[in-house]
Amino acid sequence: MPFLLPDLETLEPTALKAMICLQHAELLSHRSQIERLELLIAKLRRMQFGRSSEKVERQIEQLELKLEELEANQAALAPEPTPQTSTADRKSKPRKRRVLPEQLPREVHEHLPEEESCSVCKGKLKKFGEDVSEMLEYLPASFKVVRHVRPRMCCTGCDRIVQAPAPSRPIDRGMAGPGLLAHVLTAKFGDHLPLYRQSAIYAREGVELDRSTLARWVGESSSLLTPLVEVLRRHVMSASKLHGDGTPVPVLAPGTGKTRTGRLWTYVRDDRPSGSLEPPAVWFTYSPDRKGEHPQRHLAGFRGVLQADAYAGFNKLYEDGSIQQAPCMAHIRRKFYDLMEAHQSPIATEAIERVGRLYAIEKEIRGRSPDQRRTVRQARARPLLDSMHLWLRTSLALLSRKSETAAAIHYALTLWPAMVRYVDDGRIEIDNSAAERSLRGVAVGRRNYLFAGSDRGGERAAVFYTLIESAKLNGLDPEAYLRHLLTHIAEHPIRRIEELLPWNFARSLELVNHPAA
Repeated sequence: MPFLLPDLETLEPTALKAMICLQHAELLSHRSQIERLELLIAKLRRMQFGRSSEKVERQIEQLELKLEELEANQAALAPEPTPQTSTADRKSKPRKRRVLPEQLPREVHEHLPEEESCSVCKGKLKKFGEDVSEMLEYLPASFKVVRHVRPRMCCTGCDRIVQAPAPSRPIDRGMAGPGLLAHVLTAKFGDHLPLYRQSAIYAREGVELDRSTLARWVGESSSLLTPLVEVLRRHVMSASKLHGDGTPVPVLAPGTGKTRTGRLWTYVRDDRPSGSLEPPAVWFTYSPDRKGEHPQRHLAGFRGVLQADAYAGFNKLYEDGSIQQAPCMAHIRRKFYDLMEAHQSPIATEAIERVGRLYAIEKEIRGRSPDQRRTVRQARARPLLDSMHLWLRTSLALLSRKSETAAAIHYALTLWPAMVRYVDDGRIEIDNSAAERSLRGVAVGRRNYLFAGSDRGGERAAVFYTLIESAKLNGLDPEAYLRHLLTHIAEHPIRRIEELLPWNFARSLELVNHPAA
């Protein structure tokens, strides 16, 4: 039914004022709804067309293919160097070659001249120098069978039989060696390659390893490595500052053919940005849902600073003061960034610029001691934060309460008292990027796996993500580290299990590569 405007000439002044106020309120409400819808559309477009979407990935792949084609065409059309090219010409256009890694094995081929003596005077040839060039070659990945032979020896005097004990295996009575197990586990949890795809790849090499066999190896390896994960958990939880976060994981619901949502939680100990020499590590754990009782149980014995987002399940942890909240500036920035992308909001743009100045300070002081970081922050970051806080409150007063910009400012102001805590504590970071980085592999794997098979599958994933991500934090090749673990852990004394922690393995590698003089 169309809206009919009343006869304004007959309205009393009070009624006319009331109608104007009502229409003004409706106008503000409509504007707020439009702003909210614009923001929602922008968010959906970012989800659809963002860097992590399949569509943009395909577009990037197409552009990379085009670039490869152009570079290949350029190489094909480039004139071949002729033997007549002079040394001077070659020196005038030096070709910079990439230095090949020293740790790669070298296979030396020496090419001697065909002449055994000088073709002019028949004099004897002697070496006075050499030209050396290197070419990078690839050896296809391959399987090999390690045959363990244990001869039975019999005493000629008393017929006593002697035989060497059977060598240890990572999986009892299993045929998989530690190198193969490490490769399967790294491919699945580090390179995000599901077991059925690995099975097809191995079949091309002539080795039939069905998916169920690989799955059994994953399960038994998980049980073998769980004690070490517990040691890593204790190391992480002994810190005075942690980064915490969680991410959803679809889990297959038994008997329904559908999925429900489990959750992988990550807790990161990494104080290297504040100059600490303590080794970094990450502990993953799984829960069948995202209830707040899970982080409360995970952090029951923790005392210190928790850097995390504004997830409500963490709030109870802060009530008694034993755990201090340190929010994430990146989350605050993200809300303003969405607004800026949606409709070029001047307030959002200025917020992004102000946050950028704070991050510039953090870049300068990364790696300094907590005291040095605190001193710089108090001198340079505090005035910027005080100014930003006043500006946010002033801007909020000019906005409709229902606007998305007001919601972003409310979010920032609610967290502000805890957010500025990092200024007076040099251990604290400005954001929770350490935890978010640890979850990147989970996000990629989630796209490839589609879902975890069960809650037990989620728990197994937490074991391997813990080991792989902790290895990365300590500068290790995850596959080499898992190979080392699976070679030694079965026979390693449990009372000395700390020797197998990633940073201890990294030190042993340094001693091998750089022995003391």
